[in-house]
Amino acid sequence: MTIVAPTFARAKPDHDIAAADFRGAMRHLVGGVSVITVGRGQEISGMTVTSVSSLSINPPSLIVAINRSASSWPLLVRDGAFGVNILTADQLDIAERFAGKDGVKGRDRFAGAVWTTAQTGVPLLVDALVAADCEVEEIIERHSHGIVIGRVRDLIVSSSTAALAYWQGQYVGINRDEDIAKLAEVGVPGAARSRGD
Repeated sequence: MTIVAPTFARAKPDHDIAAADFRGAMRHLVGGVSVITVGRGQEISGMTVTSVSSLSINPPSLIVAINRSASSWPLLVRDGAFGVNILTADQLDIAERFAGKDGVKGRDRFAGAVWTTAQTGVPLLVDALVAADCEVEEIIERHSHGIVIGRVRDLIVSSSTAALAYWQGQYVGINRDEDIAKLAEVGVPGAARSRGD
């Protein structure tokens, strides 16, 4: 048997990709919507992100990419802690508020929702899909962002089955129970093969 190494053709000559082109391309990537919270007491802030990812189970760790020019950045660096609040499908208003819609900033973004604290003292959204209390293990600064690795110190998990996602520049609600039933009706290409049918 002969194994042939794949060849890759370069679509364009070496050059920098325009920010608008990259942003447009990344709109095809579906992302879960989370609110990152930082600070303690009266000095709190937060932001909406789609850049949260699980790093490891042992120890439980998350990664989030945060713009270093964000108002939340100094609090995160100072306190070495942050909350990851994974939003439910019905928390669109919270996503927009923490994204800065209508110019709301800092602790005013927390109005209208119920918050608690755990080990690190950062605010955690009580009715989030999941709220993870994280201690910063490492920050890797690259380009405009900091890649923040956080050790999960505590979790609050809700019974909700509907998550908020972001795709093609819009928020999209995904309900596990309803959407699985819809997919079963229409079928998923390749699903039978992946199950071994």
